[in-house]
Parts: sequence; C-alpha cells; structure tokens
Amino acid sequence: QHFRKVSIHLSILMSSNTSKKIIGQFVSALAKKQPTPGGGAAAAAGASIGGAAASMSAAYTKRKKDIESGAAEKADALIDSIKLEEYLKAADDDAEAYADLQRTWKDANMSIEEKNEIKVRALKVPTDLLENCHANIMDIKTFLPHCNPNITSDAKVGIHLLAGSARSAYQTVMVNSPSEEEMMRLQQLLKEIRDVEDEIL
Repeated sequence: QHFRKVSIHLSILMSSNTSKKIIGQFVSALAKKQPTPGGGAAAAAGASIGGAAASMSAAYTKRKKDIESGAAEKADALIDSIKLEEYLKAADDDAEAYADLQRTWKDANMSIEEKNEIKVRALKVPTDLLENCHANIMDIKTFLPHCNPNITSDAKVGIHLLAGSARSAYQTVMVNSPSEEEMMRLQQLLKEIRDVEDEIL
C-alpha cells in the first residue's frame, strides 16, 4: 500500500510548482534557459526519488518473518523518517528563494533587513536539504541489515541518490556564501555520507 502511494506521488512530480509536475515535464523545464527550476530543485527532486526507493525497500520488508523478527518494525521506522513531501516542497522553496534573491538585486528600495532575511532563507533551503539527506542516509544504513535481502539493492539506490542530492545541495549552499564554520560542518556531513557509500560499494 505504501509503495503504491509512493509511486502515485512520484507520478505527480507543471503548474508553477515542481512538486506538481509530471517527471518528464520537470526534466524538460529544467533543461530550458530559465531561472527556475534550477540546480536546487534538481537536488530536491533527486532526493525525493532516492527517498522513495528506500521507502519501497522498507515496504517490502513486511513479510510474516519480518514481523516476527522485528524487521518490519524497523521498516516502519524508516518509512516514517523519510518525508517525501518535504523533499518535493524543497524544490518549490528553492524556486521561491531564488525569485526573492532576484528582487534583492533589482529593488533599490528594499531595506537592508529584508535583503538579509532573504539571503538567510536562500542559504537555509539547501542547507536543510543536505541535512535531511544525511539524516535519511543514516536511517537507511541502520535499516539495511534488517532489509528484505531480495531488495537491498533498492535501499542502496536510495542511499546513492540521496548522497548525490546532498552533494548537489552543497553546491547551492556555496553559491549563497556560508560562513567558514558552516562550510566545514557541512563538509563533515558529506564525509560521513561518503563513508556510508564506500561501505556499500
């Protein structure tokens, strides 16, 4: 049932919102010479697909033997931890943040306070995405030993896609001029992600 819901949701990935686009329309829009969707939305959409793949592996870990062993409970915990809606919303948040940034460049009457608030939000969107990808990768790593052995590859696909999205989000962070301390903190999260990837390769 969960897998069916995930599949249906991903099939609704053009209105003005990335989260409502069919995936083919989103890809076509991303390839065009236009401000949004851009790299930040691409990272968020990739994370949603990675999260969905991992959720599917958990949905298949609900057999009688999984219930008896406690693996099904761990599968439920993983499913609960992966917020697909939040990943998709991050794509829309990225577009809104960029539109606001453009206003700071063009609106001579905008106050310094408002400009600073916009810059803070533009940095927060990709930072949150990176942090969520990291958290879900660690959740999947914990779940992997309990995963239905016939579908562990899908859980690993989830890790790799989320890892790519985390690194992509980092590039968007860098465009928004983070502090040296914040940059180092995020690099540490990326290192931890890379270590997980190395373990499953």
